[in-house]
Formats: sequence, structure tokens, C-alpha cells
Amino acid sequence: MVTLEKFSTIVSYCKNSKIGKHLPDALYVHTDALSDLDPMLKEYESRARNLVNSLDCATIVKFGTDRPKISYLYYPDFDRDPHPQLHQSIVVDLATEQVSVRQYHNSHNPPILHRKETFVNENYPLYQTFAELTKKEVALGLLDNSRHIGTLQEWTRLLLQEGVSLVDHHVACPIDSPVAQKQTILIERHKAALKRSELSRPVRIALEADLFREGTTFFDYGCGCGEDIKQIKNHGYAASGWDPFYRPNTNLESADIVNLGYIINVIEDIAERRQALIKAWSLTQRVLIISAQVLVDDRRRGLVAYGDGVVTNRNTFQKYYEQEELKLYIEQVLEVESIPAGLGIYLVFRHETEAEFFRASRLYSRLSTPRIQGKVRNFEDYRDLLTPLMDFYTKRGRLPAKGELASEAAIKEEFRSYQRAFKLILQATDRHEWDAIAEKRRQDLLVYLALGKFSGRPTIRKLSPEIKADVKALFGSYKQACTIADILLIHVGDLKKIANLCQTSNIGKQLDGAIAVHISALEKLPPLLRLYEGCASRNFYRLENANIVKIYYNKPKITYLVYPEFDTQAHPTLQATMEVDLHNLSVTYHDISDETNPLILHQKDALVAPDYPSYKKFVRLTKKEQNSGLLKNRDAIRRLHGWLRCLRENELVIEGHKLSSK
Repeated sequence: MVTLEKFSTIVSYCKNSKIGKHLPDALYVHTDALSDLDPMLKEYESRARNLVNSLDCATIVKFGTDRPKISYLYYPDFDRDPHPQLHQSIVVDLATEQVSVRQYHNSHNPPILHRKETFVNENYPLYQTFAELTKKEVALGLLDNSRHIGTLQEWTRLLLQEGVSLVDHHVACPIDSPVAQKQTILIERHKAALKRSELSRPVRIALEADLFREGTTFFDYGCGCGEDIKQIKNHGYAASGWDPFYRPNTNLESADIVNLGYIINVIEDIAERRQALIKAWSLTQRVLIISAQVLVDDRRRGLVAYGDGVVTNRNTFQKYYEQEELKLYIEQVLEVESIPAGLGIYLVFRHETEAEFFRASRLYSRLSTPRIQGKVRNFEDYRDLLTPLMDFYTKRGRLPAKGELASEAAIKEEFRSYQRAFKLILQATDRHEWDAIAEKRRQDLLVYLALGKFSGRPTIRKLSPEIKADVKALFGSYKQACTIADILLIHVGDLKKIANLCQTSNIGKQLDGAIAVHISALEKLPPLLRLYEGCASRNFYRLENANIVKIYYNKPKITYLVYPEFDTQAHPTLQATMEVDLHNLSVTYHDISDETNPLILHQKDALVAPDYPSYKKFVRLTKKEQNSGLLKNRDAIRRLHGWLRCLRENELVIEGHKLSSK
């Protein structure tokens, strides 16, 4: 038992403790911080602990300073809930050594916590998150009367009264709410500029799409710290930029490619935002890259509603667009169609012919030049001369038109025509492989022309010379190509036809009401399935880093799934998904990277085509797992924990892509 003298000493240590939350009659300490208390308090707490059977669920330890009591409080949602509710308290009276338990989990008005950062140490993982929440609530005056917010109903009533809502650890309130009107909001736009050591995502996408070519100039409008300028210069292109805070004295310059990277979403003034977009477009000679923060199904990033956006913890403004909303905004302001290049990233081309060339190029399948099958004497003599011609045919599925090939003069001097030169190529290769390449290019063009119908298919005058030549060589006429594309388009809404193609496909993993394929195998699917997926990607493009596409045939939906370790892990875990409802073109995004028991992949070989680099390795693993009986109960092994349990029960381990006994 604790004597009065002993308790007086404990009270003194409690009041002088630098750890924990101090209230008039108690010191509250998170269980993670107990080890940092003064040894006297640790020894005192251990006495109470020894009187209780189990304290595994305790979250907060309350040291009473009015009586010699220690309470163990259970807040199961301490990390997740901004103001967690008390579920249980275990009170230990150290004067009588009596233990009492009280349950709150069924209470309609349980006690709740505020100022969570005061319970933990500064090295606690969520300390800063808790502190920022408290700072904002203090600024809004929500914690002024602490005596009347200690229970769930009192706190809920206050939030309703002030027009405030909480999502995760963020406060949101309309600009006309009582608390928002009390504030003077100072927007500090320059703080939105991120310091990076690599290219931004929008500029990297433009570079990888071959929009930069020899002699291209680049201008970054609102360049922030200027990392994109530096990186583009390192790639050998002329680059400069302007920023109202970091580079205000730099001249505004016209350039082939202009980047407006995450600028319009940080400008709180609607008229100024519009003007920034117009100004960037006026500087653009070829293509304008526009990017903005995109909201899919998660509005949990801002803190205070302001105008048509939110003010963040750093006092920066953010306008979170819906993907389709961003596209419509760009087109309404610039009166030019924009092309999605990623979530929140759009390209606007100055010339329609270049825009159409870009659209078509994204749908061109990646094909390999047919191998030389035998030594043909004449061919070996001209191999170096004919290689560019073979590469061109592989790329476009046809022979070059006049002026398209740099080595045209040399080839025609030797062979008089491309046709005669190609006859020699056919002697050394398989004609059927070249026919397959031409057919694949026809399919690529059909998908491009069918998708073009949604936004107004371009007239032949608006096509680039390359596409005009493709159409003429592969279809005979533009009219004929468009007719075939329209027939294809008629069937894209026929789920029975989509289902038949999915169910009979020799590529892809058969699922309940859907087929899943690796992103690399999309181009190998029939044109109608490619068009069906294109109905999603043409508006939103594909989720960055997504490597699996799930094509539904029991409902109009496409889902993109991200498995970052697809190639390196035998059974990679799912990290994120983006679902596109083709009925109403709505998008739902889920970040599940913090799941403790995520979904995993099996039978990776079914998802890829046989020419995938790791296909044989995937096949060998699947066969071994099937022979070992590991894949019998699919429901039990869908998630990581179930799969690991299955391996343990069968005394098997997987290293790399090899299955072996323990």
C-alpha cells in the first residue's frame, strides 16, 4: 500500500514531469512514453500493473494526483481518430489495492481526447500530425472552453454549431462558417513549391513521350525552385523559367514546350488563375503541359475551405479538381481540346496535326522486327542499307512514302524502288511476320479512329502526313477506315460481345465477371477490348505505375491496379487501385499501401503474354504451386496473411520465384 508521505512524493514527480499531459488532478501518459518517465514514477506504475491480470489493450495511463490511484485507459482508435473515444478504464487504488473496471464502448456519450500530442513524446510517429491538428483547433477557438468539450456529444454539438467537420486529422469548414469568418487567412503561395532532385512527373511524361526533339525549347511558367529547368538542360535542351517568388526578374519567353506545373491549383483568385493559364498558352509554340492536384475519392488533404478550394497546414491554397473537371476547365478557358497524359496532367497542342499524331502514337503496339532466318547472299550484302527500311516497316506497318526515310536516295539508287528492296527483305525473313505487323498497325489505327469519334473525329486534313500515309496504305482510303472503325464502335457497348472476347482470350487471367491482364499485354488483345479499355484511358489515362488492368464484362467498368513489385516478388501486394465507371465516367481511387493484410497476386504467368521477359519463370512457379496443392483454396490465400499461413502449414518457403521445402 502507498503511504501518505510516499504519495506526496509521487504527486511532486507527476507535477514536475516533462512527459505527459497535465491536468489539475492527474498526469496522463501514453503507454509508449512510460519508459521515459522518472524511475520513481515507473516503479509506482509497476506496483499498479502487478495488480492487474492483463493491460495489453491500455493506451493511456492516468496518474491521479488527488488520490493514490492509477487508471489504465483504452482508446483503440488513438492513432486513427483525431478525438478517440474511451472504450474501457481499469482503475487501481494503490491505497487499498482494489481494482475496478468500467466499460464505455456501448456508451452514447463516452469521454474523448484532445491535444493528443501532449500524451506522447516528440519522437512518436504521429506527433507532428497531432500537433498540427491542435494548432488549427486552437486557432479556430475550438478548444477555448475545455471544460465543455470532454465528451462525444459536447464536442459534436460544438462542431455543428461552428460549422466544422473533421476528416482524419484535418479540419474543414466552409468560408462562411462562424469560425472561418473569425480568421484572417494569409495565403503563402511560394510554400507550395516543392524542392526536388529529379524531373517533375508532368515534364518526365512529356520527355518519355518524345515530345522533346532536337532543337526543342522549354519554358517553365511558375518554375518554383527551378529543378525542371536544370534537368531539361542536362538533357541537352534550351530551358528557362519564371516564378513570381523565386525568379521574378526572369523574362517571359515563348518556347516550343511550356510547362504550367501544379500552378492553377495553388492560385486562390479565380480570375488570376484563369489569366495564368491564358498567359502560359500565349507563350506556347507547340505544346502546353498543364498539371494540377486531382481529387478522386479523397478530400482529406486540406484544412480550411477557402473560395473554391482549401487552405493547407502550410497556409498554401489548393484547388482539388476532379479529373474530368480539370479537362473541361482547360478547354473552356483555352477553347482547345486537351489530351490526358496522366492523373491531373493534360497536354494542349498548338497544331491539331501534332495532337492527332500524339493520340495515335500512344495506341501503337510495340513490335519487334522479324528475325533474319537464313543467309541470303544478296541480303547480307545490303543488310546495313536495308535495316532502316525494316525498322520503318516495323514501326508503321507499311513502306515509306516519299521523303519519310533519310536513306531513301541510297536505297532507290540501288533498288530503284522500296518495293524491290522489300522483296529482298522477304527472301531473308518470314513474310507472315510482316503481314502480322501490318495487321497489328491496322488494328492500332482502328482503335485510334474509333476513340476519335467521342470528341469529334478529325477530318483527313487535320491528320499528320504520317497518319495519312498509314491510312492510305493500310485501308485504301480515310472513308473506308472510318467506316470500319464505326462498326467496331457500335459493339463497344455490347457487354455480351465483350464477355465472349474476354472469356475466349488466350491472354489474361479469368476472374469472376472480368479478365485481368498485365499492361504490356493490352496491345495483344482484340481491337474491341482495346477500344473498351480506351474508353476509360482516353478521359483519365491510366493510373501512374498501374501494371494490371481489370476489364469487367458483367458491368461497364475498368480498374487499374498497382503492384510495384510485380517483377521482383513472386506474390506482389496490391498498393493502389483506380476504378473507372464507364457508365457515368466517375473515378474512384484507393490508396491501400498501408494495409497490414493486403491482397496479393497468384499465377502471374496468366496475366502476361508468352513473350514477356519473365514469363517462363512465372510459369515454373505456378506449376510447382499447383502441384503442391497451394492454390486449391483461392479464398484462403487471396491476402498476404492467409498465403503465409498456407506456406507454413505446408512447410514450404519461396525465395525469389523458387518454391522449396523448409
